[in-house]
Amino acid sequence: METLDRFDIAILNELQNDGRLSNAELASRVGLSAAPCWRRVKALEESGFITGYRAEINRHKTGLGVLAFVRLDADRNSGDVLQALENAIRTIPEVISCHYISGNGTFELQVVSRDLNTFSQFAREVLINLPNVKDLHTSFSLGEVKASSALPLGRLSPASSAATTTRSRS
Repeated sequence: METLDRFDIAILNELQNDGRLSNAELASRVGLSAAPCWRRVKALEESGFITGYRAEINRHKTGLGVLAFVRLDADRNSGDVLQALENAIRTIPEVISCHYISGNGTFELQVVSRDLNTFSQFAREVLINLPNVKDLHTSFSLGEVKASSALPLGRLSPASSAATTTRSRS
């Protein structure tokens, strides 16, 4: 499966909004019967468009009130040394997201912690001692304006792609 049609896009939109939909409800929402809908979902999973299903958990309710953005500077950005750092980062549960970035720094981490003291201890004992770490720069979230993992799939629809192409030709 290389391209998505309007039914595939509708399925992806519905599932990213509610991954617990029954196949019957999903089929009804996207305008398909149950069997073709189920086959499409399986095809989307097998081709890697759907990579998993999970619950969204309120971090504040679990006692993880601090969200820190940590720019991590590597001492050297070369093959094996950088790979060792990447592998170490992957094993740390408090790091909920990590991106290799351009500009200043090597990685941008999102780290959750119970409170500032716990984060401070974590930074001093874990992050700064990762292999090949030169420096850390931390900013803290003062409040979330928007937190969503939903992708803007509307731009993928065949109708909006055609409209975009038509507008760009004008």
